[in-house]
Amino acid sequence: MDSSSVGNNNRYWVLRHGKSIPNERGLVVSSMENGVLPEYQLAPDGVAQARLAGESFLQQLKESNIELDKVRICYSPFSRTTHTARVVAKVLNLPFDAPQCKMMEDLRERYFGPTFELKSHDKYPEIWALDEKDPFMGPEGGESADDIVSRLATAMKSMEAEYQRCAILVVSHGDPLQMLQNVFHSAKQQEGDGLAEKFQLSRVASVLSQHRKFALLTGELRPLI
Repeated sequence: MDSSSVGNNNRYWVLRHGKSIPNERGLVVSSMENGVLPEYQLAPDGVAQARLAGESFLQQLKESNIELDKVRICYSPFSRTTHTARVVAKVLNLPFDAPQCKMMEDLRERYFGPTFELKSHDKYPEIWALDEKDPFMGPEGGESADDIVSRLATAMKSMEAEYQRCAILVVSHGDPLQMLQNVFHSAKQQEGDGLAEKFQLSRVASVLSQHRKFALLTGELRPLI
């Protein structure tokens, strides 16, 4: 079994969205209300990053002898992730509005709370320091690391129930994807029946506080291990 395989013999890759207009402007855009706005989609550099990621993913599929009809793209509803997923689907020649591409609300950006929304992204280290200290405590009005892992577990359970022997590309955001990788890494070491139970066993402070080790650059593609 490949290192990116779990559950129903599905294989997972994660892709952080390409460089977005908020990235260029140095803004935190984390609420659903703001995140879906078209003015916060990909910047031109981000479109190029998404295209490169799609080409890299296509190459990895070919090397693994995976047919395109087995590919699924699951993406966050935010405009920057939807834009990224659409670019990748075009590279793979997959129709974006067909069942192979699916928007999943549980893959959305971490909500950093009203104190940080539309403020400078220089504030991120404050939140990550809080995660290290107590991953069950979020910024005021925002989501904790454990909150994110809880909804990611729901998303993974849904994908495992719906897909079998598929190559699944999860297009999401920096914090959710580093947390997903972190919990997957821990789950591989856990004794337990099935992905859901292993996820639950990994929801402890010693694991949840370490997600920054799995940080991704914008437009970075990585097998989920």
